[in-house]
Amino acid sequence: MNGTPSMNGPLAGIRVVDLTSVVLGPLATHLMADFGADVIKVESPAGDIIRSNGVSRKRGMGSIYLALNRNKRSIVLDLKDEKDKDRLRKLIATADVLVHNMRVKAIERLGFGYDAVRELKPDIVYCVATGFGQDGPYRNKPAFDEIIQASCGFVGVSSLGKEQPEYSPNLIADKTVGLYMANAVMAAMVHRYRSGQGQYIEVPMLETMASFVLAEHMGGLSFPDSDEPAGYKRIVKGGRRPYRSRDGWICVLPYTEAHWIAFFNAVGKGELIESFEVGDRQKRNARIQELYAAVASITPLKTTAEWIALCDELDIPVAEIQALEDLPSHPHLQSVGFFEESDHPTVGPICQTRPPIQFSATPVGLRRHAPELGENTEEVLKEISAE
Repeated sequence: MNGTPSMNGPLAGIRVVDLTSVVLGPLATHLMADFGADVIKVESPAGDIIRSNGVSRKRGMGSIYLALNRNKRSIVLDLKDEKDKDRLRKLIATADVLVHNMRVKAIERLGFGYDAVRELKPDIVYCVATGFGQDGPYRNKPAFDEIIQASCGFVGVSSLGKEQPEYSPNLIADKTVGLYMANAVMAAMVHRYRSGQGQYIEVPMLETMASFVLAEHMGGLSFPDSDEPAGYKRIVKGGRRPYRSRDGWICVLPYTEAHWIAFFNAVGKGELIESFEVGDRQKRNARIQELYAAVASITPLKTTAEWIALCDELDIPVAEIQALEDLPSHPHLQSVGFFEESDHPTVGPICQTRPPIQFSATPVGLRRHAPELGENTEEVLKEISAE
């Protein structure tokens, strides 16, 4: 570690005007806020609708809102009111970044499209998350997490072998695109520091998630004249799934040649090493379904604890299947202080996950509680009137 660490994070000094709502945009700005940016969450008088979702002990302060909006400040502006529009213009003039996930035509009608904002702050980094790229025929269609899951191939590939298609029990599209959005803003900020130029960024959900899904699933689509199907066979047809143990379920994942040899020798099945030709990766991959079937026939012979002990000894990847309620007692997460308890000034005692990424020179942490609706309106308006 060089020099004295700053406790404010690597994005300290960067101001982000956050016009996002629900999950996708707030997750992106949540990362920026955790990394030290001054994220000013601009809400309507009704507030972000996600405030009402999840478990709640106080109206407007639900568990999802608390998780995604810490380290931010909240101000209330009614963008149908000209005085509040003027206040937002003054705020934008002090900002480095503006992000939103409104439809493009809607924000342009409000007077805060990119061209209008660039007149207020020529070097602004302006990022919008859209459902579909604005140069395509779906540009005006509404999009939500499930719509994108269905459209990008995620539901299709994750439902293979099931009786009916299923959505992920995770807001996988919103959260993944939120990660891309945060990365895009930070990349544009690097360009801004080098050149002095801001820019317009569009992060379309469908294209982003299609890219995400196809990273390993292009398969035969990679070659126009191929007869091979799309999809990574090792995953979609290989049988890689949790296995039954004697007393529950276990994730055991022999992966390398050394893993397979050690595994079969340890369970008294050394003859399978030669019959499956595990020393030849290409031949091993060609019979991966049979290999995983062999593992599935073996794992019921031991308890979950016995498999963990054996695989740890052999350095074979292994894990218990954790329920959500088990995570706070996970020995590793406990030892690294992943869950932090604090007293929220209006909600009372709460538990949060700390920022998972660690910076040696610019440490990050929980600096601010998730704000009440409009909690910081007065202080922010004073700041911009003084600047």
